[in-house]
Amino acid sequence: MNEKRTIALAVAQLGPVHLRDSRESVVKRLLQMMREAKGRGARLVVFPELALTTFFPRYWMDEQEAQARFFETAMPNPVVQPLFDEARRLEIGFHLGYAELTRDGRPFNTAILVDPSGTIVGKYRKIHLPGHAERKEGVPFQHLEKKYFQVGDRGFGVWDTMGARLGMCICNDRRWPETYRVMALQGAELVVLGYNTPSYNINWDEPTHLRTTTHLLALQGNAHMNGMWVAAAAKCGSEDGFHMFGSSVIVAPTGEIVARTLSEDDEVITANADLRLGELYRQNIFNFGKHRRPEHYGLILERTGAGEPLPQPPID
Repeated sequence: MNEKRTIALAVAQLGPVHLRDSRESVVKRLLQMMREAKGRGARLVVFPELALTTFFPRYWMDEQEAQARFFETAMPNPVVQPLFDEARRLEIGFHLGYAELTRDGRPFNTAILVDPSGTIVGKYRKIHLPGHAERKEGVPFQHLEKKYFQVGDRGFGVWDTMGARLGMCICNDRRWPETYRVMALQGAELVVLGYNTPSYNINWDEPTHLRTTTHLLALQGNAHMNGMWVAAAAKCGSEDGFHMFGSSVIVAPTGEIVARTLSEDDEVITANADLRLGELYRQNIFNFGKHRRPEHYGLILERTGAGEPLPQPPID
């Protein structure tokens, strides 16, 4: 293997954030983990989806109330400014998920990428929104992302920053192969993401252990098939009695888990990600330029849902 080219990564898992918890108290926790990440040599720390508040899509309320209580109208704002100031002081970048209300009143589930100077260099808005918009009866909680958020409008971006080519996605995006492939086709070497995933499936009686199994499977398989590193940060634990699983991880292009959290509380994991490792896969097994055949993939864009089999030519 050629000489290593590394980025020191940290994933900062966040334990429960309750309805009573203030944003200020959450920011203090994030600052503590940022300092720990820096102390362990990290250049970039990944925080979770909707990191500043509880996972409010589990509650039914009107959209105006949700926006007033849980959305940010500016970033940075006075409450989160200490994160930007500390990043600049420590010379460490960070990824942060939050609920965004734009100047023209559009609500998004958003993540930003901030470089070590404290400058926002990338923004992503969640595209694959799970759950429902209507109120479900007879379930222990709601999953109302389709009610509270619009589908992201910025596509899957990739940015050259902090010595790497970085992409972002959020939570349910991680389960869709198109997410990673679009970024891989832009040369992404590392994808960072946050998630809040309920341990209980309200749609069918799914064994709890499968929730974590499929989570890891999606991250490991897509990291390998796209020759990239993936760093995923959970907000987890029991928020006011509603449990979300942890298993925050850093995954290598080999598909192997390099680091994984042990708890469902505030916890920092780190790894020195050798970006050249991904190049080996992108130049050989998954050399897109040599081996992809887009002329046979048209159905991916033509159909949203599954349909009838395509007509086949006669068998010779």
